[in-house]
Amino acid sequence: MSAGTESTRPALSVRGLSVRFLLPGGRRVAAVTDARFDVAPGECLALIGESGCGKSVLASALLGLLPGNAQTAGSARLGDLDLLSAGERTLARTVRGRLIGLVPQSPAAHLTPVRTVRSHLEETVAALTATRGRAALRAAAEAAAERAAFPADHLDRHPHQLSGGLAQRAATALALVGDAPLLLADEPTTGLDRDLVDRTVDELRRHVDEPGEHGGGRALLMITHDLAAAERIADRVAVMYAGRIVELADAPAFFGTPGPRHPYSRGLLRALPDRAFVPIPGMPPELGDLPAGCAFAARCDRATDTCAAPPPPGPVACHHPHVPEDVRA
Repeated sequence: MSAGTESTRPALSVRGLSVRFLLPGGRRVAAVTDARFDVAPGECLALIGESGCGKSVLASALLGLLPGNAQTAGSARLGDLDLLSAGERTLARTVRGRLIGLVPQSPAAHLTPVRTVRSHLEETVAALTATRGRAALRAAAEAAAERAAFPADHLDRHPHQLSGGLAQRAATALALVGDAPLLLADEPTTGLDRDLVDRTVDELRRHVDEPGEHGGGRALLMITHDLAAAERIADRVAVMYAGRIVELADAPAFFGTPGPRHPYSRGLLRALPDRAFVPIPGMPPELGDLPAGCAFAARCDRATDTCAAPPPPGPVACHHPHVPEDVRA
């Protein structure tokens, strides 16, 4: 696994990204608050956290796919382009598929029901590459399917004839067709058994490491609740809780020694079956009714009165983060 070169300009640079949903009666839901991170060419950043914490909303904001009642703030620069201020024409013709390849969270909903998987792949190859000619398109489509472990004897099936796992592999194959500098994979291992999870993330890793059209690797932002998959593929980890990124860390240190520093991050790892298998007590707060201070305080055994104030900025958004000497074998 090779991390992105520190001197390389980030493929994606997010600063102060916030998303608010306006609801009837003037109510606002703070789905994402002040997200800040970079993803470099050749690097995989895994964005992890419980369901409903805002991970997929962040992804939709980057692609300009938020509903009409959403308001965004901040910036998300892909090269010289600010994705948050780009118009729909630019997003549709330049960004989606070409600058950002997407493995969607609900792949079956993104496949045209009256067309076969082969047809989807051939059309995508024709649109995003220089491949021309019926035989060449067919061969390229079959090669793309093989990369994502999609069985060749299912290529002529329609989406409704696919299991959830097969639809996931079809979506992955489509996302890998172009030479997009950024790959955004939203829960790419949903519905897959462990062997296929490993094969899928290994293929995504190869895609990141391979030289792109303009040299250097591609960047990968992988949104996942599968911590084993994140450990297998990621260079760095971003942990999201109640709409905020509460910790950014190098993956080897996060999953190994000294481990995470934010109490929530440590709770996520402790809840894994192959670790302590101890769930985090309580439930996350409603995004429409967040406290003024630390949103995790009500579930945290390190909380004090200080936690009624907002956490300090930095790679660990916590008043009482764990430090290496806190760690016990």
